[in-house]
Amino acid sequence: MGEQKRRMLAGELYRDSDPELVAERLRAQRLCDEFNRTGPEETGRRTEVLGALLGKLGEGSWIMPRFQCDYGSLIEIGANSFLNYDAILLDCAPIVIGDDCSIGPRAQLLTALHPMEDHDKRRQRWESAAPIRIGGNAWFGGGVIVCPGVTIGDDVVVGAGSVVTRDLPDRVFAAGNPARVLRRL
Repeated sequence: MGEQKRRMLAGELYRDSDPELVAERLRAQRLCDEFNRTGPEETGRRTEVLGALLGKLGEGSWIMPRFQCDYGSLIEIGANSFLNYDAILLDCAPIVIGDDCSIGPRAQLLTALHPMEDHDKRRQRWESAAPIRIGGNAWFGGGVIVCPGVTIGDDVVVGAGSVVTRDLPDRVFAAGNPARVLRRL
């Protein structure tokens, strides 16, 4: 493993233009393109491509095309989970989705961060990443965005169009921009 990948996985500033990282992203893009070209009757082929792309795809889980990710290998999806159309998972850090989750269409799980205060480093294209973890039996409405470093508990429902900027505890309904807990479940 090269230095830039090590830095990326450690949550440190890194350069995504590193040849190793570029090659891994190109591999993921090819597999995403292959997955997205499958027909609706090609469930076996879809599962095969996702098996090659993702770090883990639990039994009974499935994803609807169009699906996009950066690396794929940093994504783990538990059993019996579902990602609806147009999911975007920027997995510069691990993204772990628990069992029995339902992720609505056009969801975005985004681990990438860019320097806010250091304008020169941002201009030079340095970035970092923070993992996302989603507990079991979560349900996200359409268009939910989860920001870097967020952990979402078990049995959580997130309302459509919400932007989750901070952790959510188990068994709550959260919605809004930024998402806030509206009630316990």
